[in-house]
Amino acid sequence: MKSVVFRWARPIAAVAALAVISSCGLPQVGPNKRQIFAGSVQREGDAFVVSVNDRVTRATAVTPALGFSKAFLNAGQLGSDTIRPGDVLGITVYENVDDPLLGVEGAPATVLEEVQVDGKGFIFIPYAGRIKAAGNTPEAIRRIITNKLGEQTPDPQVEVRRAAGDGSTVSLVGSIGAQGVYPIERPTRTLASMLARAGGVTIEPEIAQITVVRGKMRDKIWFQDLYQNPHLDIALRGGDQILVEQDTRSFTALGATGGQAQVPFETQNLSALEGIAQVGGLNASTADPTGVFVFRNEPEAIAEQVLGRTDLEGVQRMVYVLDLTQPNGMFMARDFVIRDRDTLYVTEAPFTQWNKVISAITGTASSASGLSTLASGG
Repeated sequence: MKSVVFRWARPIAAVAALAVISSCGLPQVGPNKRQIFAGSVQREGDAFVVSVNDRVTRATAVTPALGFSKAFLNAGQLGSDTIRPGDVLGITVYENVDDPLLGVEGAPATVLEEVQVDGKGFIFIPYAGRIKAAGNTPEAIRRIITNKLGEQTPDPQVEVRRAAGDGSTVSLVGSIGAQGVYPIERPTRTLASMLARAGGVTIEPEIAQITVVRGKMRDKIWFQDLYQNPHLDIALRGGDQILVEQDTRSFTALGATGGQAQVPFETQNLSALEGIAQVGGLNASTADPTGVFVFRNEPEAIAEQVLGRTDLEGVQRMVYVLDLTQPNGMFMARDFVIRDRDTLYVTEAPFTQWNKVISAITGTASSASGLSTLASGG
């Protein structure tokens, strides 16, 4: 009787394992290729599944265009000697008389320190009255004061000095060497020079973005573009706010990759091949190189161009397929651009599921054999 029980134990265990597998299924990291294709619009699903080729890579190669508008680019540099509201002036008046108009008897010079230009651009000088300073140079203001005082004291000599340009300042915040408020001076009248004055950026230049807020205007540029293309540099204006921050774009990597996570962009333009590399490449023991998928919500215009249609409405769910085993597969992956919020998914190879089936069967059979041995008392 013992031999009969043992003889039937393994077949019974195998049948039981297959029954469990067929009813419950095996664990997966996600859908396999067959399941993804089954969900395509072509098979009455809700997503367009498209194989990547040269035409598709060109149609989908849309990267964020950052740069300054004409309003920023066409603004001329502020004159280094032009007085602006908030500036501070130092004024000295020399009078060649015993009883000076402004000073005290016996003092040949009268010094007026820290004469601040008010919000409307004016200063007040005793006996000269209210004088328009904003928009003028120190030399022009000197002549105005000289003419006005000359009507009351003989041959006055006037000196006008402009202090640091505290009247025209910009604020720098974010990933910058030294955050703070900086005056616009002769060496720092442009964005690039002001960034250098503040210690430069403290993040990787490849992913640094510079935002400038001026009144109701707001524009952004890549740090690298600013320095590689000097003609994109802009003149600063008092009150500008400059923000230095890291690129916030990211994609999600799932499936049979070296790591599964939300991954930030490390470069301005990221290809599928670079995205795979960022997460440690394909998992050598489980990945299917013929099943690399990119899931994306594609704008209507791009989706129509990819599919060669004109009847789509709104954002479309697109699934792009890369086969790395094809002769040009690696080139396609190198040229296909990953975009913000994409999902990069690598399916498991078919043999991986087969290994799971075998493991489940042998494991179940071993368990059944053990139970039968216990039941037989041996």
